[in-house]
Parts: sequence; structure tokens; C-alpha cells
Amino acid sequence: MTKAAVFNAVQEPLTIEEIDVADPIGNEVLVRTAASGVCHSDLHFIEGLYPMPNRAILGHEAAGVVEAVGPNVTEVQPGDHVIACLSVFCGHCDYCMTGRMHLCNNRPARGANETPRLSQNGEMLTQFASVGSYADQMLLHENGIVKIDKDLPFGVAALIGCGVTTGVGAALRTAKVTPGSTVAVFGAGGIGLSAIQGARIAGARKIIAVDMVEHKLQTAREFGATDGVDASLGDPVKQIQDLTDGLGVDFSFEAIGLKVAAEQAWAALRAGGTATVIGMIPIGQNVEIPGNEFLREKKIQGSSMGSNSFKVDMPQYIEFYRQGRLKLDEMITKTRPLEEINEAFADMKSGEVARSVIMFD
Repeated sequence: MTKAAVFNAVQEPLTIEEIDVADPIGNEVLVRTAASGVCHSDLHFIEGLYPMPNRAILGHEAAGVVEAVGPNVTEVQPGDHVIACLSVFCGHCDYCMTGRMHLCNNRPARGANETPRLSQNGEMLTQFASVGSYADQMLLHENGIVKIDKDLPFGVAALIGCGVTTGVGAALRTAKVTPGSTVAVFGAGGIGLSAIQGARIAGARKIIAVDMVEHKLQTAREFGATDGVDASLGDPVKQIQDLTDGLGVDFSFEAIGLKVAAEQAWAALRAGGTATVIGMIPIGQNVEIPGNEFLREKKIQGSSMGSNSFKVDMPQYIEFYRQGRLKLDEMITKTRPLEEINEAFADMKSGEVARSVIMFD
């Protein structure tokens, strides 16, 4: 039996319950969870903005220690430290074979005739994002983990599993921010701060953070923003234009999941600029942009998990961290035990934290 925070229904608190985790088979790896970041993506499902058909174990930003492996596993062994990644890939579909494993459309999972990975009293539980990290144990596929050095703090490692890879990767891999360019990042939470850091690492000369909370703008400056725009004081697009001689920015990033912020990210672009939407805009909402502005060669695109090749990217991000070029310890605003998972979501909704991390025994 494994302790877990169970999602039972929309708009209801998660409940701490005992669940069953199956033994690893094939290429599966059983991991003892050490840390799990609390990501806004999970909150979208709790609030019903995205559908979750069954009771589930949420959480997808995690690190831990390998406890057991299936007979076909070759990359890790018990005792190894690993980061989990929701970009688990099959390795042989068209996306995987063309280097876009983060878009894999054949993610490995157990078949309907096999024992479910997670269950309770014989009822299958959904393993969110093929991770389900709000539990003492995670049963993962070998293609959904990366081995790390044992001296890397688990809290830092967990952040790399989603938020850092998503934000830094959006700047470095999806948008490919260029040296000397100008950048605006809408939202200074965990993803936004990571995008800001990615732009800084890429060599952007001006990085404008946009938020409605002054202390978050101050934090953004500490992470590499050169300027801050308080959207509560007026049109952020106009403020961005004022900071860029009326031209707008080369690259913009929406890191909140709001329709209006995505539209503002587009409006803040200069001719030839690129807007990248990172946030999870609720299903049913359409982003509206003026069609005539395509004549100015402006572009808008999405980014999924920072367009990652995580088995290569995550070790690179760890090296950036060790060199002091990527601030991660400073992103962890608060740590809590699993029993306080609902309080961690409340902290997120209040805007009090950059990132909360659930720490396990």
C-alpha cells in the first residue's frame, strides 16, 4: 500500500488515501518519490478547466529513488536517483523518429488486459501524465525518467522535471531566442521565471517581465528580467512598447494560460516577432488576433514541455544550475508534506509562491 493524494471530483480537495501500486513489468521502474513540485497544470484539472474522466493521482513534476525495475530495464538500477518527465516516449513513432519525442503519439502504457499501474480496492486510478507524483511511489516507464547524480537536491531535481524544462526550453528550444534580442514574458510564476532565465542564458539584451503582483516582478528581476511591467497599472502592451522605442519585442511568451495574455503577447511583438504560448488556455477559449498583422511577418506558436529532448536537456540544465547560470534553489518558495497538498494549491492561487514543493520522507 502506498499513501497518495487522490483526486476524486472537480472542485473538491484532494484526499490522503492508501492505494495499490503494481510491481514493475517490462521497461517499468518503481520509484520512491522524494519531491514533487506543485504545478498550475494540476490545478486546471482540479478546477475542471480540463477534463479528468476518472479518479486520479495528480502530480507530474518529481524526483526520487529507484526501488525496483522490470526485467527489460537497462538504464537504471535500484538506488539510482532519477527525475520523472511526463514526455515519456515510445521511440519508434514518426515524431520520435524525427527528433520530436515530446510530441510522441504512442506513449507506452499498460494494456487493458494488464493489471493497472495504480488502483484502489480493485478500481483503476488514472495516473496523471504517466507520472502521478502526489504519492509515496511512482511506477514509471524507462523512457520517462533520466538518471541524475546523487548529490543533486531532490527539490531542485523535481523542478527540472516540468517547470524548468517547460520555461527554459520554450526560450531555448521552441522560440530559439537570439543573442541581443528583446523579450517579454507574461506571468512571473514558476514557468515564467524559467522562461526569463532561458532568455537570459540565450543572451537577450532586454527581458521584460509582465505581472500584476509587484513582489513577483521584483523576483523576476532577480532571475534576469531587466524591466518589469505591472499590468494592474495599465495596458501592458503600451508599457512594453514604451520600453522598446515603440517597436515591441522580438520574442514574447505567455506563461499563465489566459486568453487575454496570449493576445497581448501577440500585440506586444514588433514586425517579424514570434509569440510563444506556454500556458494551458482553458478548453473552449479561442485566441483572437488581427489577421492583417500577419502581413508584418509576426508569428504565434505553441510550446509543449519546452520542445524537449529531456534525456539530453535535463543534464544540460543541471550543469547550468551547477555553474550558477540557472537559479533553482531560489525558485522554491515553500515546502510542505503531502498532507498539506491542498494548502499548497491555495498558496498558488493566492500568488504567494513561485513554486511550492511537496517533500516526502
